[in-house]
Amino acid sequence: MTPDIINALFELGGGFLLCMNCWRLYKDKKVMGVYWPVSAFFATWGLWNIYYYPHLDQWWSFYAGILLVAANIVWVAMALYYIRKNKNEIHP
Repeated sequence: MTPDIINALFELGGGFLLCMNCWRLYKDKKVMGVYWPVSAFFATWGLWNIYYYPHLDQWWSFYAGILLVAANIVWVAMALYYIRKNKNEIHP
């Protein structure tokens, strides 16, 4: 159980930091210096973890992983939105 709790703490920390990334992107309203497919890959990996953790009976990691994957998906969606919006403003 201890490894599960430690992993869950990393997942929670990552989820919190990703929420901060979402807030920053919302404030800046532009994506710069980031290759969004990397975040999309990690969002997909997070979805896999949501499926995988219950099979390992790692419930702490499962619940913490929900925050991580949700924040990652929100960031990717926001990034794609702002990339498209800024591209349309430059080339209407």
